[in-house]
Amino acid sequence: MRILKLITLALALSATQAFAADLITKPSTHSVSVTIDRLVSAVEGAGAKVFARVDHAAGAAKIDMELRPTQMLMFGNPKLGTPALQAGQTAGLDLPLRVVAYEDANGQVFIAYHAPNELSEDHGIPADAAVLKKMTGALDKLTNKAIAE
Repeated sequence: MRILKLITLALALSATQAFAADLITKPSTHSVSVTIDRLVSAVEGAGAKVFARVDHAAGAAKIDMELRPTQMLMFGNPKLGTPALQAGQTAGLDLPLRVVAYEDANGQVFIAYHAPNELSEDHGIPADAAVLKKMTGALDKLTNKAIAE
């Protein structure tokens, strides 16, 4: 049974990643709310600041529409974000960083975020900028903590 679940997760993950090459998607065994709670803990534990938590499903419910559980967390650290903004001020459109957790039609929860290297293409930040490597490592580490069993 566990093998079947892992295969299903792998197939879902590969299908989801095909949507956009710059979109990093990871499965979570936790609910959307718990996944985001765990991400908040990881972010704050790393010394970064949470700027916003948006519950899109709650927003939909307020206008009598349905949406599967979907929450977005916006967070950052000026020590990391400021150098990116200095390299390309339009990066302010994509910073602070954002991660979304959502439940798909099969009840599987995922987290997703844009790969930081997209800041290079979109905002003219040098592709080899150290800040992009640091952001990539930080997002990977933080999201892995959020989805860990």
